[in-house]
Amino acid sequence: MTDERGKGNLVGPVLLSGEFVQVIADAIELDNPDRKLVVSDYLSYVRVHTPHECMIRRATVEHVLGRPFKMEELASHMAAFSGQIETSSEYVRFFFHSDR
Repeated sequence: MTDERGKGNLVGPVLLSGEFVQVIADAIELDNPDRKLVVSDYLSYVRVHTPHECMIRRATVEHVLGRPFKMEELASHMAAFSGQIETSSEYVRFFFHSDR
């Protein structure tokens, strides 16, 4: 995990501060092994991002948490997100799409 601000087209969740931030950061790191993880802590919220695309899979969050998890739970921990979002019961995908 990198604790610095990245540049470019970063996408991913903006989470309310708390223990759940580490769970999601760990899941993102596992689900996006070829992408640089950028974590920016602003005390009341934490941006957890990767360049261009960021996947969070339900099975990975369950593995990290050690209990069943519904993707809908993620929304109660998110203050916002950056990028576009695609959701399902199995994953949430944040992505950057440009027509350029």
